[in-house]
Amino acid sequence: LICEAYHLMKDVLGLPQDEMAQVFDEWNKGDLDSFLIEITRDILKFKDVDGKFLLPKIRDTAGQKGTGKWTGISALEYGVPVTLIGQAVFARCLSALKDERVKASRSLAGSSQKFSGDKKEFLEHLRKALYASKLISYAQGFMLLREAAKVHKWNLNYGSIALMWRGGCIIRSVFLGNIKDAFTKNPQLSNLLLDPYFCERISSAQGSLRQVVAQAALLGVPSPAFSSALAFYDGYRAEVLPANLLQAQR
Repeated sequence: LICEAYHLMKDVLGLPQDEMAQVFDEWNKGDLDSFLIEITRDILKFKDVDGKFLLPKIRDTAGQKGTGKWTGISALEYGVPVTLIGQAVFARCLSALKDERVKASRSLAGSSQKFSGDKKEFLEHLRKALYASKLISYAQGFMLLREAAKVHKWNLNYGSIALMWRGGCIIRSVFLGNIKDAFTKNPQLSNLLLDPYFCERISSAQGSLRQVVAQAALLGVPSPAFSSALAFYDGYRAEVLPANLLQAQR
């Protein structure tokens, strides 16, 4: 999600790298305060020995240690839609196809549209979209934990799990304290999105998520994580889905 936000800042808004660093610095002072936002700010600021920014010199192909893949496999085994982590893994896989992507960039048509909106307004949409998507990803993760607990008859303390991540992990963030509070208030909470605090926050941010996904699609900037966050949100809140047709086809 953070990489997609950076990509949108760079390719949609055309922000210079030092301005992007300032944006992440501001975000880190609010409810996005986290280790990953903090180091993203520092990476964007970092200059090589020649005085030029280091980030553009790093090859855009990502590897993985396997934790995302294991989570995706578990999600499929337990039948839980952990779509954001799945998309993040697939985005890494796609990034690894560098030679094919270079070749495809010369042949496949993309969008000819240019961004024409207000940059400051879009950055605020992007901040809210990142917050909303992050919340959805955590909600999916806790859905997976809850299903595994049901299958294996585990008694998990979800609030303590959130605090454990906040203590010493790359996903540590201020956000996790709010998650701990949600499960303290209601240990039987079926989904984080239904907690009154998070329900209010996601409801006010979902419009911005729509703006970001729509702009990314119109301008041809890939945003699989933001897009899957929105698709999950709309699917989860849908009273009726077209799965009746699927069942009829089966």
